[in-house]
Amino acid sequence: MSGVFGVGPDSPPRTVHTGTGRKQIGAHWLTLWLACVVCLMVGSASPHDASSYGGMFRSRDFGATWLNADVGLFLNAALVIAVDPRDSSHLLVGTDLGILSSRNGGRNWVAEARDVIFGAVFAVAFSPDGELAMCAAASGVFRRDQNGWLRAEAPESALPARALVIGPANDRFYLLGRSRLFASDDGGRTYAVVPGFPQTSEMTALTAIPGSANVLAAVIDGRAMISRDGGRSWRDTGFGGTAVPVDTIVADATRPQRIWAAAGGRIVVSDDLGSGWRSVGSSLPEARAKVRGVVASADAMTLVVSSDRGIYRSVDGGETWATKEDNLPIHIEAGLLARDPNDAGVIYVVFSLMPYAEVWRTAIERRNMLTRIEPISLASGLSFCLLVLIGGGLAARYLSRRRAAAAAHSPR
Repeated sequence: MSGVFGVGPDSPPRTVHTGTGRKQIGAHWLTLWLACVVCLMVGSASPHDASSYGGMFRSRDFGATWLNADVGLFLNAALVIAVDPRDSSHLLVGTDLGILSSRNGGRNWVAEARDVIFGAVFAVAFSPDGELAMCAAASGVFRRDQNGWLRAEAPESALPARALVIGPANDRFYLLGRSRLFASDDGGRTYAVVPGFPQTSEMTALTAIPGSANVLAAVIDGRAMISRDGGRSWRDTGFGGTAVPVDTIVADATRPQRIWAAAGGRIVVSDDLGSGWRSVGSSLPEARAKVRGVVASADAMTLVVSSDRGIYRSVDGGETWATKEDNLPIHIEAGLLARDPNDAGVIYVVFSLMPYAEVWRTAIERRNMLTRIEPISLASGLSFCLLVLIGGGLAARYLSRRRAAAAAHSPR
């Protein structure tokens, strides 16, 4: 019988390719391919730590302790936050990818109007009665009422915008664009350039004085300035300059005539809208820190300061400063501070893993976000895509051959 089949004791062994053998080979190849994909993905991952993401944090005891207010979001860059004056549990947050909202104090978040509002959102604000909300994104300026988010009319030079400031009435909004001031007198539907501002000057910070009609404070060309006519004319307060430019200027929520400013790592305050300034305590622990926000108690003894070096707090009028790190990201930049209009002890702060200056520059240049990918990450991503394409092609070829073989052996 062995001669009939051509297999004898001296015959060379033959490899018989059965259907089961092909299945085993295919299964082993697919397993190997999937293992390579998983290894590539795991190899490029990094463990989570407190500084791996930006985000939002809330303090209920005037900055003494902080807790995360955006559980599960894992944001790259949180840029600005606003609290609804009617409902403290209603929050709006601008990020580098659009705007988010929460109706329960940060326990759950949803993306707002992602089909029209996209790109970095540096400015968000509620009207005094909470009926309206405004935001300025890379894609435009938007107004939300009972009909949802609608695009407002604003000059191209207004984008990206640095800040949205509420005027003395619900129909008055100020918009600080790249370097110039814009205003709306129709509830944020349209914005126009405020006349009188020098073309060669640059405005980098803006705040409205509570309880004062059309009184604004701003940082212009690195100096603290005051306007009493809605931004048409400005008075130099004598603080700041080219050598030591002012980082920011902030109105006090409890004292209508009081404004705070920072320059060169020092905090200053004026109780008469900039007619005179006095230094507050000692310098911040980091002399080169760029201050983003200042919040103070009514007696000016407890101070909370946000900066590109993190959060500082003082309980003795600035004589000593403590760096706040518990439950807060470290080694990444803190942004603007926001105070709950209904509870003076509740403060919010935002953090960005990407430096704010870089987020701003990207928004201005409108560069493709792919240019920020690190070379190693880009190579890893391309390798992953290439592996998927090759594996998918080989798998398709293998399955095609199987179908052809099955068709050839099927009874006709």
